[in-house]
Amino acid sequence: MSPSEQSPVSRRRGVLALAAVAGVVLVAGGAAVAWSAVQQGDGTASNGVSDTVSGASGAGREASDVESGVADFSAYSDGVAAQLAYAFEHWDDTESDTFGYLDDNDCVNFTSQSLLARGWAEDDEWWYDESGDAYGHADAWISSTAMRDYLEEHPERATALTDDERASVKVGDVVQFDWDDSGDRDHTGIVTSVETEPDGSITILYAGHTDPTWDRSVDWAITELHPGGVAYYWSIPE
Repeated sequence: MSPSEQSPVSRRRGVLALAAVAGVVLVAGGAAVAWSAVQQGDGTASNGVSDTVSGASGAGREASDVESGVADFSAYSDGVAAQLAYAFEHWDDTESDTFGYLDDNDCVNFTSQSLLARGWAEDDEWWYDESGDAYGHADAWISSTAMRDYLEEHPERATALTDDERASVKVGDVVQFDWDDSGDRDHTGIVTSVETEPDGSITILYAGHTDPTWDRSVDWAITELHPGGVAYYWSIPE
């Protein structure tokens, strides 16, 4: 079903209903979130979740590490808190009655879902098929390169940043990767943490589908997972 066939209000109600079914609890306008939390190691990230990116590898926390817990996103706006809540609740999902699931290629479908939870409204180029058939969604909803092209044409939604502009990246922004530096985009995720290290360098972590991860290091992804890969970002206005 295209966005013209259902009002934005009805769509938003659907997102809220989905959150309720998933057991996500938003308190004080989305400030606090209770759900199944990932626990691995000690320390606390800027998002308030008990956090250590798996050892020195930065590979991120995988589905087998999920335990019961509570995370607090009260430092962020209501929209970003809702986006992170959705992402954290669903980062290891492999199916969805509402959005479907693309085996081996669900990263943009998942990122789009998080943006919808943040409050983005669908339009004629970025929308999902309510039948749950992920292959029926708009190209910009499910393709990394198509999402890049869409955002380039809609600067009101996001501003392009290179990896040299990490100082401008915020939690809740979109990260995209070109694994082989070929000019297209091969993977997309949601920024979950931005930390300035003692030496002044900036560490960025992200969540994504396929393979599912929470708090994976961008640096690890482009040096170890895909050596020579390039990271890009889309800065989203609050």
